Amino acid sequence: MTGLQIHQIPCLSDNYGYLVHEPSSGATASIDTPEVEPILKALADRGWKLTHILNTHHHFDHAGGNAALKEKTGCMVIGPRGEKDLIPGIDRAVGEGDIVELGAAKARVIDVPGHTRGHIAYSFADDKVAFVGDTLFALGCGRLFEGTPQQMWTSLNKLMALPDDTTVYCAHEYTQSNARFALSVEPQNAALVARAREIDEKRARGEWTVPTTIGLEKATNPFLRAASPDLRLTVGMQSASDVEVFAETRKRKDNF
Repeated sequence: MTGLQIHQIPCLSDNYGYLVHEPSSGATASIDTPEVEPILKALADRGWKLTHILNTHHHFDHAGGNAALKEKTGCMVIGPRGEKDLIPGIDRAVGEGDIVELGAAKARVIDVPGHTRGHIAYSFADDKVAFVGDTLFALGCGRLFEGTPQQMWTSLNKLMALPDDTTVYCAHEYTQSNARFALSVEPQNAALVARAREIDEKRARGEWTVPTTIGLEKATNPFLRAASPDLRLTVGMQSASDVEVFAETRKRKDNF
């Protein structure tokens, strides 16, 4: 453990930004840059200096604040190699297996294309945390804007291979609507039913439903559960491959 301090920042209408602070060095990273002013305020409130931006992908609600934050702080911008021409201010392009150092902390880069062609995640294994952008959500996954079902299924399997107690920081507060869809395709999942009830209670109190964990997602997120007999029965694909079941589930969510 390196004692990473993580601060979650609501941005835009439903995004989350994150500041990751490594206390021994003072290094601080912004995971994506959805909105400049809330990030600057959070830095000032904590007396942290921004040293890095770690982008997961090129979409504006993830990289749109890069230029302004880099101009104000002189930070280093790190982003996906597969999208290096689309990341504003990029200084270092990284991909599968590369290590990003944040003071004493080290993040392993995982290629997770599907939502976009070059999407990456950052896994700080020593601290059991992962920042997954729009690849994996609490009870959901990203739309396939640039990738194929096979690419996204492979990417999700990479994330499922992380330890179950890994805390997952995803980029949007979509959980309540995701839960309604999840119940429509796996209605007999008792863990999901209980989680959906808890989510409704949290949102009624104005509380966040992010972060989540790998273990919780494997137990309740239909996009990770292509092998579930209940899910397969609902979508009428008992003998299909896992990726075919995933593709059908994603298609149904797109039209839900």
